[in-house]
Amino acid sequence: MTEENQPAGLHFTITHLYALGARLEDEGQYNLAKLVRAAAVSLTRQSAYQISLPTDKDGLMRELKRAMHRLSGYGMETELLNALDRGMEAFAAGRLPLIHETPHPYVCRTCGYLRVGESEEKCPTCGAWSSTFLCFLPIYWLDALEPFPALERLRQNPVEVKRLLQGVTEENLDKIPEEGGWAIRNVVSHMRDAEGLLSIRLELMLEQDNPRLEPKAIFEWATQEAERPSSTTEIFDSYCASRQATLKRLESISLADWWRTGQHEEFGPLTIRQQVSYFASHELIHLPQIEALKKELNI
Repeated sequence: MTEENQPAGLHFTITHLYALGARLEDEGQYNLAKLVRAAAVSLTRQSAYQISLPTDKDGLMRELKRAMHRLSGYGMETELLNALDRGMEAFAAGRLPLIHETPHPYVCRTCGYLRVGESEEKCPTCGAWSSTFLCFLPIYWLDALEPFPALERLRQNPVEVKRLLQGVTEENLDKIPEEGGWAIRNVVSHMRDAEGLLSIRLELMLEQDNPRLEPKAIFEWATQEAERPSSTTEIFDSYCASRQATLKRLESISLADWWRTGQHEEFGPLTIRQQVSYFASHELIHLPQIEALKKELNI
């Protein structure tokens, strides 16, 4: 293994790529800069993909504490460490941290200065305007699609689910993997529940000005059906019917309405556009999940 492939060499390479990208931007070489930045992100993701981390709550808490200790040693801003501490307290208590406890972090694109929460002040290190800072949203699904692509994604996702369920028996749809987890039925139930939540929030944001949006642990609902429907087909049909109603409602509103807002207790202010994008993009992670379950269960 060469020095460049060693962790220290890899760290230098990634850091050098980011520095080179910034310098190329200064020269107006934006297309070269984008390629260099993409390489830096790719190397970072590839390296992270090789690290095995625990999936249980206690193990993740230990990893968070280790990360905080390292960040403190690197002189990370106290605001971030305090926000991480508040988030860990919520995690330990079995709940999701809310936006007032863990505000969005902003990083200066020029020098890397980090600030937690919005501010009009310039970067204290390099003087960059705060409006140029990179905002880290809770999930990339909130980086909103334009209205028409969002509608198309909402329209297409049920078609893809139907294709994946085609010819699979109800017995196989109910099969749980050997190591546990969700059956395909649970995945479909989860998508139906998410669609129902989107429908409720859409009406709320259209009928009220900036309403309060409660966070919902819909992930847990998939295995907690109070009255079990007779078949996955019925669950899927319910999902499709609700989706058609949602599409009809969205197609009837003005373009300006896509920017109506609500106050999400976990994510902060959100637009209808962001909510639609969130749920449309969220479904894309469950399509390969169904494919993987079919392959694992030999169905």
